Amino acid sequence: MSTEHPHEPNFAFETLAIHAGQEADPQTGAVVTPIYQVSTYKQDGVGGLRGGYEYSRSANPTRTALEQNLAALDGGRRGLAFASGLAAEDCLLRTVTKPGDHIVIPNDAYGGTFRLFSKVLSRWGVEWSVADTHHPEAVRAAVRPNTKVIWVETPSNPLLGITDIAAIAHIAHDTGAKLVVDNTFASPYLQQPLALGADVVVYSTTKYMGGHSDVVGGGLVTDDAALGEDLAYHQNAMGAVAGPFDAWLVLRGIKTLGVRMDRHSENATRVADFLVGHPKVAQVFYPGLPEHAGHEIAAKQMKAFGGMVSFRHKDGEEAALQVCNRAQLFTLGESLGGVESLIEHPGRMTHASVAGSALEVPADLVRLSVGIEAVDDLLADLTEALK
Repeated sequence: MSTEHPHEPNFAFETLAIHAGQEADPQTGAVVTPIYQVSTYKQDGVGGLRGGYEYSRSANPTRTALEQNLAALDGGRRGLAFASGLAAEDCLLRTVTKPGDHIVIPNDAYGGTFRLFSKVLSRWGVEWSVADTHHPEAVRAAVRPNTKVIWVETPSNPLLGITDIAAIAHIAHDTGAKLVVDNTFASPYLQQPLALGADVVVYSTTKYMGGHSDVVGGGLVTDDAALGEDLAYHQNAMGAVAGPFDAWLVLRGIKTLGVRMDRHSENATRVADFLVGHPKVAQVFYPGLPEHAGHEIAAKQMKAFGGMVSFRHKDGEEAALQVCNRAQLFTLGESLGGVESLIEHPGRMTHASVAGSALEVPADLVRLSVGIEAVDDLLADLTEALK
């Protein structure tokens, strides 16, 4: 079952988010894609697939709708939906690398991604090395003759670093590597990596795409038809696909992605400005701040600056932990990108797996996922938590 998606240049993002891959059901007229909670399909004779469906690991109509939608939102030919963001990453990396190949990874990245490189792929014979992707010359210096992938997160997790996607794409293609961009923090509403030269875009659809903290999922999008077919082959062969209800939940979330990201960005800007002026805060990480090292690049390649803010506490690790524990409206929890605001301590929580590595995060760092609540309530909560 092919889910290659034709480009739809005549529709705006917000329109595609609601309609791409989601035509009304031909039998009933239902305007929302049904949940096809089914494992197998009656065939029209031996080898005669009805509509391309035979078994829901290979293809499911609800997942097809999501995959077509993902492709449309990023301007790609092929979208694929997975059981989690890490499942998407695993499928991608085992598709495009083999033992003896090398990957350049960023010095600021999600801890689970680093664990996949350092503890899983390394045992399979895939080499990796770390580069500061915010400096293109450092990336070029890290490339080896056997480099097959340059991996980028922008904005990065948890220090909100910004990478110039077009500049790194030029280096990747100059050296025969593929550029992979984890676009989870931005979402396709705020940033379009394929248009800037990326070969593959990666998402944890758990986050902003789903947007309601009620589903775990992942996605890949590419504009390379041959690579899309190869990824689809491995997706089926390896089997970590999104289930129909999970696919339906992500589709439901995507319909409001644009309006949510606008509010996330507005609220995060207010929160970052508040933190900059707070006496207990030593440093604020938010690409919307003019003093942020990547601000100009972010302003060029992003529509707005997103809902993630991190900061360092002047009084050290214990004080940072107390802020996390005292917050009330900001819920202490892992993950991000939901309508509700979350707070966490990366060093002890999401990024514990990078301790002792080149990706280790500051012990006094606090990460905020700024939700879409009334921003004055969020500021009042932070005021109390920082006392």
